[in-house]
Parts: sequence; C-alpha cells; structure tokens
Amino acid sequence: MGWVEQIRFGAGGLVPVVAQDADSGRVLMVAWADRAALLQTEASGFAVYFSRSRGRLWRKGEESGHRQRVREIRLDCDADVVLYVVEPEGGIACHTGRVSCFYRRLQSGDWVEVDPVQEPPAASSGDSENG
Repeated sequence: MGWVEQIRFGAGGLVPVVAQDADSGRVLMVAWADRAALLQTEASGFAVYFSRSRGRLWRKGEESGHRQRVREIRLDCDADVVLYVVEPEGGIACHTGRVSCFYRRLQSGDWVEVDPVQEPPAASSGDSENG
C-alpha cells in the first residue's frame, strides 16, 4: 500500500492540511487536500491544496506569488490530518495579507486582530480558499 492510501480521507475524498512554518513553528493556515494535491505536493516540493470553493486543485501562490516550499509532509496518529512543514516564500500565508490566517485572538469575549497586514489584501486575495 502506498503512502497516500494510508491516509483516511473524509467527505468528498478530502483531508485537512495544516501548514506550519518550518523555522518559527507557527501555524500559518489550514486547507484541504485530495489524493492528487498530496501527490503533486510531494512531486513538486511546493504546497498544493484542493479548493472546495473552486472545485479544483489550488497551488498555493499561483496568483499571489507566496508559494510554500514543503520541507516535510507528516501524518497525525489517526491518519486523518496532514501537516505540511513549509518555508513560506514572501512571508505571507493569508489572503488578507498577513503572515498567518490565525491573526485574531480571543480577548475578553471579543476577537481582536493582533497581527498586522504585511501586504495589501488586493495583491493576495486571489490566492485564498475562498477566492
């Protein structure tokens, strides 16, 4: 059995993928992948996901230029979540122009934006799961 067949894909043949910065350890984003996305990621060395909104493969950075070079692909203990350990090119992972999609922190019952925009969103907005 090949490595990709050992993954427990969920509804629609997808598995969640967490992208983590290889140097800082920071979680950059969460997206989805199908078998083809995982195989293309391994073959190319760059993060490929499956965009649910577009219904097709999505090569991170294909529009924004903010690619993610994949150092490692890891699988969790239940074989139902994949981790890409990445080197982000350009330092931006989020379509909002921030380093990470996790830029809001719960403080006193409210979500507060705690990370600044590094690049105007218009330049990277086409490179989101929702775009």
